[in-house]
Amino acid sequence: MKLCEIRDNPGAHKRKQLVGRGIGSGKGKTSGRGGKGQTARSGVRLKGFQGGQTPLSRRLPKRGFVNIHRLNFVEVNLGQIQAAIEEGRLVAGQNIDIEAMKSAGFFKNSRDGVRVLAKGSLTHKIHCTVSGISQKARSEIEGLGGQVTCVKG
Repeated sequence: MKLCEIRDNPGAHKRKQLVGRGIGSGKGKTSGRGGKGQTARSGVRLKGFQGGQTPLSRRLPKRGFVNIHRLNFVEVNLGQIQAAIEEGRLVAGQNIDIEAMKSAGFFKNSRDGVRVLAKGSLTHKIHCTVSGISQKARSEIEGLGGQVTCVKG
């Protein structure tokens, strides 16, 4: 094999279609965009247009609201923490905080914080520092002699 013999695979490069080069080319005159008007222009589309009748989004009643201040927590269960301790990804004697959970592979991005929930059971005494915790999970951790610290963010 020589440097001058190197070629791309057949079909790897497709030639760009030249538009607007005469009617005989097949893509002349309107360049494949149909007639004139809004749809022939670039960047403009009639999104949600339903032929002049009132669009469905305006016919249906509006309900509820979206709370823009709502915090989006990552949820971690006690069963997950117990499994990570048994696998050696977390150490029961050390403080289990957001960074320790992240390095243990519970999540990639902690979003607005971590909230511990009571799904599953815990057999080890742990000390955890999290953004939020359910009452049942707190009572289970403290029942084993552990500590829970809630921090913001």
